[in-house]
Amino acid sequence: MHIQDSVALVTGANRGLGLAFTQALLAAGARKVYAAVRDPATAQLPGVEAIRLDVTSAKDIAAAAAACTDLTLLINNAGILDGQGRQLLEPGSEDAAQREFQTNVLGPLRLTRAFAPVLARNGGGAVLNVLSVLSWLNAPSAATYSVSKAAAWSLTNGLRHELQGQGTQVTGLHVAYIDTDMARTVPGHKTAPEEVARLALLGLEAGEAEVLADTLSRQVRAGLSAEPGVYL
Repeated sequence: MHIQDSVALVTGANRGLGLAFTQALLAAGARKVYAAVRDPATAQLPGVEAIRLDVTSAKDIAAAAAACTDLTLLINNAGILDGQGRQLLEPGSEDAAQREFQTNVLGPLRLTRAFAPVLARNGGGAVLNVLSVLSWLNAPSAATYSVSKAAAWSLTNGLRHELQGQGTQVTGLHVAYIDTDMARTVPGHKTAPEEVARLALLGLEAGEAEVLADTLSRQVRAGLSAEPGVYL
């Protein structure tokens, strides 16, 4: 995947990691960047084309796929952490899980399905799914979110197999805490979103199936095969 002269769409592009992606893409020479947000007025970065897109809306997704026929790179970045502080067996966890699955799992699935024919017509291109170190761990402070990210990891692996035949690269981005609004109340080290975006684009250009954007993600990934596994 070459970022130079690519045409990219970034979901959740008006702040945090999504905004960092749009900035990094422009700096790397992308020909066009679609900033996909619920309210286009919130995407004011010069050089981007803001489009209305709620990733839980089938109507919005269909309209985006019909409008962005030149796309070569889909970045599924939009995500929510709805169940913070709520454990799996506590009241309200099911509702939180349903909302997180709609955005974190079904959103990327529906978008990839809608844009797969577009990518195929434009030479294959690539899909980047923003995952998490919590794809492999379940944190009590984000239990339902962790479940959704584990499902998103499995989704990413499945899409990689299904899109291989049309030449579409699928890359999963794993990272722990990013210095954004979502992790504002979390103590400890946080990686700058600009650094995460930089590493993700480098991984895309290198053809990597997975990008591990920080030390904790690399440590946890290595620990999956330990005895006992790090997830235990």
